[in-house]
Amino acid sequence: MTKKIEGIIPVMITPFTESGGIDYPGLGRLVEWYIDNGSDALFAVCQSSEMQFLTLDERVELAAFVRQAAARRVPVIASGHISESLDDQLTELTAIAATGVDGMVLVTNRLDARQEGGTKFIDDLTWLLDRLPKHIPLGLYECPAPYRRLLSDDELKFCANSGRFVILKDVSCDLETVKRRVALTKGTPLAIVNANAAIAFDAMKAGSRGFTGVFTNFHPDLYQWMMTEHASHPALADELSVFLALSAMAEPMGYPKLAKLYHQRLGTFECTDSRAVTYDVHEKFWALEDLLDKIVEGTELYRGRIADAAARHPAPISGTASSRSYR
Repeated sequence: MTKKIEGIIPVMITPFTESGGIDYPGLGRLVEWYIDNGSDALFAVCQSSEMQFLTLDERVELAAFVRQAAARRVPVIASGHISESLDDQLTELTAIAATGVDGMVLVTNRLDARQEGGTKFIDDLTWLLDRLPKHIPLGLYECPAPYRRLLSDDELKFCANSGRFVILKDVSCDLETVKRRVALTKGTPLAIVNANAAIAFDAMKAGSRGFTGVFTNFHPDLYQWMMTEHASHPALADELSVFLALSAMAEPMGYPKLAKLYHQRLGTFECTDSRAVTYDVHEKFWALEDLLDKIVEGTELYRGRIADAAARHPAPISGTASSRSYR
């Protein structure tokens, strides 16, 4: 297996061209932006990537491109797990695994897709585990679409004890659940990584091994600093955690197009089209650009304050995100 997959893990958005295809030059610049801004791994082909609106060929090409663009500087994990029948799931997951990504993520609501209950989740999962390549580390994702299916404690322990799983993207959005899951998986390869910004800081302090929420598309470096440096600057970390939680409240305002508008401002790519969000976000959400202004202003403010804190209390020199290699 690869090294642990944890830390600050952006849920990648997918830029499109005006003609409707994937904008691969823009995607390449996006990969560089994530890595330059402190990401520890990349989660490609997820809900933020609009995977439910991509063909299987597009999902496979997306995973392969991100893996190649990351060039082993950080691990790349991918899902693309959207089908209902187990046979179709096996086809799509096998195709994703063949791209050479460092981890493949199974969506919990696709197992027991018809919500039959009982042992159906573990039965379906076991069927897949028996047939998927054994060499590739696996993850679990409590994806909210088409519905959120949280793992039971027994299901979580089954996955943790199998030795096949290295990460759970926890979408419980509940600190006590995160704490319980951290305890249940102690001593296993399975890392619990919270995806909810409101509890991100408290979850980190409680043992969540990182953050993988949607606002990793805006300021992953701030989450990285909060995770790694909070003990040295507790007051600033507490204050930052409030800004990050409040910024993330903008998610319902047309995300992932919201994040594309942000990256259009940065010059990462030009087109903000989304297959998942086809309505006019500016018409639906008044003062949207003004809100983005405030998020940008706050992000730069805290970057400046973090730089000032580092200048007053310099940390030992270590490798930067853009130069490290995970293998």
